[in-house]
Amino acid sequence: MSEINKDVQIVSNFLEASMAPDPVRAATFMSPDVKITFTGGRVMPTPQDITAFNGSRYTWVKKALGNFDWMDRGDHTVVYSNGTLYGEWPDGSSFSGNRYLDRFEVRNGKITHMDVWNDSAEWILTPEIAKG
Repeated sequence: MSEINKDVQIVSNFLEASMAPDPVRAATFMSPDVKITFTGGRVMPTPQDITAFNGSRYTWVKKALGNFDWMDRGDHTVVYSNGTLYGEWPDGSSFSGNRYLDRFEVRNGKITHMDVWNDSAEWILTPEIAKG
């Protein structure tokens, strides 16, 4: 692909801002009525809520971005981002290789829907499966 899809670039820019973390900048890539659902079906009303949730689960967390896949759905673009999480748990232990998959819907240049899945819950429940 000679140039990145514009909606993939929006998602990439959002993820970059989220990892800074810069929830104010991250919010500029989202529509005001964005629907955000995290692992376990947790609804997050704003990017600031994502930052707060991550702050309660991790001392810090970042994404090692993998691939972006996208498809045109007519009135919107669906963008998938996969890769791994790395960071530090609240007990001070580090982790890496924690798989994630994020699904985004982008309409008119703004993220309107975001779903987040990762291995963190499994790793918290059964620490011996973590490969950090």
